[in-house]
Amino acid sequence: MNRDEIAAFAEASRGAPRLIGLDLGTKTIGLALSDVGRQIASPLETIRRVKFTPDAQRIVTLCAAHAVGGLVIGLPLNMDGSEGPRAQSSRSFARNLKPLLPLPVLFFDERLSTAAVTRTLLEADASRARRGELVDKLAAAYILQSCLDVMGGLYDEAAEADEL
Repeated sequence: MNRDEIAAFAEASRGAPRLIGLDLGTKTIGLALSDVGRQIASPLETIRRVKFTPDAQRIVTLCAAHAVGGLVIGLPLNMDGSEGPRAQSSRSFARNLKPLLPLPVLFFDERLSTAAVTRTLLEADASRARRGELVDKLAAAYILQSCLDVMGGLYDEAAEADEL
């Protein structure tokens, strides 16, 4: 996920105002949605995973309902930056989703996103049950917000370069 990949994704997804973020887990898929200005990510929902087809259909339905222009999928890298089985699973999910949802996809480093969200929920004194309900969609929002922040930085740099 270098700056060129993110810039290319931003350009490719420009046709629609919103982005959707996905945190793909083995049991659930957390979803988050950006605002139309691509400044703020908000938790959307958590899909309890059943099988690929119904899971994918729910994502397709949400993308159509919210005029989504691209998907930001959390890529669970190992701490050394290498890809393991979970990252391969995320790439496979995206590959299988592509024929059903031909939108640009950006894989975004999600290392420690769930830990950061869990820590925040613990600090807010959320019960274990409440944390379980929220953690996946909040992790998706964390991933999407991180991506939006990087994209915003690229826009700021481009604007500064234009002023020179």
